[in-house]
Amino acid sequence: MEIVNQVLEWVMAKCYALCHNYGYAIILFTFLSKIVLLPLSVWVQKNSIKMVKIQPEMNFIKAKYFGDKDMIAEEQSKIFKREKYNPFVSVVPLTVQIILLLGLVHVIQAGIRDPKIHMDFFGLRLSLVPNDTRGMLLLSPILAGLSAWVLCAAQNASNVLQAEQSKRNKYGMMLLSVALSVYLGWFVPVGVALYWIASNLMAVVQLYLLNWCINPKDFIDYGQLEKSRQALKGLEQIGGKKKRRFHDEESRRERADYQRFFSVVNKHLVFYSESSGFYKYYQGIIEYLLSHTNIHIHYITSDPKDAVFALGQTQKQLKTYYIAEKKLITLMMKMDADVVVMTMPDLENYHIKRSYVREDTEYIYVPHGMGSNNLTLRKAALDHFDTVFCTGKHQKEEVEKTETAYGLPKKHTVEFGYPLLDRMRKNYADWDKQLPESARREKTVLVAPSWQKDNIMDNCLFEILESLRGKGYRVIVRPHPQHVRHQPDKMERLKERFDKEEEIQIQTDFSSNRTVFEADVVITDWSDIAYEYAFTTYRPVLFVNTPMKVMNPEYEKIAVKPFNIWMREEIGKVLEPEHAARAAGVVEELFASMEYYQEKIAGLADAYVYHAGSSAKVGAEYIIGQIQKKAEERKKGKTL
Repeated sequence: MEIVNQVLEWVMAKCYALCHNYGYAIILFTFLSKIVLLPLSVWVQKNSIKMVKIQPEMNFIKAKYFGDKDMIAEEQSKIFKREKYNPFVSVVPLTVQIILLLGLVHVIQAGIRDPKIHMDFFGLRLSLVPNDTRGMLLLSPILAGLSAWVLCAAQNASNVLQAEQSKRNKYGMMLLSVALSVYLGWFVPVGVALYWIASNLMAVVQLYLLNWCINPKDFIDYGQLEKSRQALKGLEQIGGKKKRRFHDEESRRERADYQRFFSVVNKHLVFYSESSGFYKYYQGIIEYLLSHTNIHIHYITSDPKDAVFALGQTQKQLKTYYIAEKKLITLMMKMDADVVVMTMPDLENYHIKRSYVREDTEYIYVPHGMGSNNLTLRKAALDHFDTVFCTGKHQKEEVEKTETAYGLPKKHTVEFGYPLLDRMRKNYADWDKQLPESARREKTVLVAPSWQKDNIMDNCLFEILESLRGKGYRVIVRPHPQHVRHQPDKMERLKERFDKEEEIQIQTDFSSNRTVFEADVVITDWSDIAYEYAFTTYRPVLFVNTPMKVMNPEYEKIAVKPFNIWMREEIGKVLEPEHAARAAGVVEELFASMEYYQEKIAGLADAYVYHAGSSAKVGAEYIIGQIQKKAEERKKGKTL
């Protein structure tokens, strides 16, 4: 440091000899330091551009391996090495600035001791310290803080690296810099503060000159940068804003289940369920596997209250785990199972990725509805699955024609069926046997809206109920569970209006399908309950033609007319919302044509649902076969 001080004293002496004023000498000294350090500034500018240039790739790496810090660090290190990027370069200017500042303090202190040097500058004595003298010297820390604010504002707007930081980091750094400048300006000689002010203002000019000479826009794809930023932002928002404490019971449970899952080696079969309500789509398959095999089933759910945990207590083959959404991302990337079964679509497209530990893991999609996947799922929702279980020939045709239209690799399509329908049919048959004759004579209409924009609840429910009132029907309104949860005011108005009407019942208990079995006619819009009801009871449906929810805007590119559209006219009638007051008349027409519809719907069910009564067995045996096949391949590989 002594050598640095001697060099600075010599430079300052030359500047003073030229200017004959210590204030101007400091400004000249500052300007010369910027000139000398210009190559360093250019180096930093190029390095910063390089960092922002690779930022999209970095963000996509973070998205791909979200939650896996070790993997992210490893991949980022590869990128840094490939691009010859040094993340510590940005620290160099700050280090140099600190050295210069400390050296200048020494130089000014030396100047104070030299009676030949005049320290007056625009009425301020540069050797004095504001904390000791106050008065006009208070301008020194104020101007130091103001110059820091100007520099930070310019950097936040135009510095190639700093401009990409979060608002929190930007303004946090600004606040810190201003506060520090004011604080130091209070305790150091005015001459040092002058250097700091001049250095900050010159840095602003230098920033814009560097951006003009080496324009970041010539090197950086800002469109791709924004795309990568949004992809990462979407993942970071998963799970909501709730923050759980480290000692939270639910968090401890999740960590324990995560560790327990990976403590098991040679996992053959994994099921994943988004919530408790999805077990019903796996139930038949799992029950068959439990009763016909000794395969250990690893069942992951993101619902800590999933009913499957109670089942896991009684079935030793069934291993249950609670893994919430964020930790699930890492778990899926590290998946080490032969077969993974999911009802969640969009594999690989969003936060849930295929395993990067095993390339041979087979991913199976199990449908949670009998309708058109091409219409009700996003574009490419099934593209990254190896196998798709199909409820009927319409779903199989959609998969095959999607592959042809977009040039996708072939995947397995299993003629599966719909175990939920099989179970509903069995339950309906048992219920029907016990139904008294008096109940059979009662005409029951079930109104079951979907949960989507402009559904019956939002559109024309009151008109429908007014039309049905007084016509001799028992009317049951069964809102979607989401209506009850998210629209309490609307539910309250509904109850207030019809609570005293004996013939109209508002049902909010969804634990049983009894009301579905009791209904002679169902009124709905686009809910899949229409097909489950019709193909179980062979009774007709009145569809209210509210705006259709289309998840895939390109569905018409696939030359298969969606099941959800054409089947409506086959299993019932369609009523426009503006004609809701005519609902009772259409319902009466359906009652009058009941035998016709029962025969027709029975035929449609046979034609469009695979393996009635044995779909669970079909699905389970396919899974068993794939597990056995992989075991044989491993055995064969070891013997070679």
